[in-house]
Amino acid sequence: QVQLVESGGGLVQAGGSLRLSCAASGRIGSINTMGWYRQAPGKQRELVATITSGGTTNYADSVKGRFTISRDNAKNTVYLQMSGLKPEDTDHYYCYALCRTVLDTRWYDYWGQGTQVTVSS
Repeated sequence: QVQLVESGGGLVQAGGSLRLSCAASGRIGSINTMGWYRQAPGKQRELVATITSGGTTNYADSVKGRFTISRDNAKNTVYLQMSGLKPEDTDHYYCYALCRTVLDTRWYDYWGQGTQVTVSS
């Protein structure tokens, strides 16, 4: 009932920048937290950054000072500006949103399909 579609991944050299976008659509009643997680093959999915509807942000220590998360509530879109990219940032990045659909009082986790970010050394 809610779809998240990411864009903006790709291949970049170490030290470069990329901007990820994720737009939520569907029967959205309200969105609380949105964010980004990443996962490499065979590893657990890990937090990159989250942002609440009020703008409170949270970052993984490994990306603090290099990544910036933001959102446009009117567009139901979250962004991740990544700078100073390192080879260890190479991962599949997933968009996340905690949503309540129209006419439902319950909150559910939604995930996008993911976008690949590859940083070459």
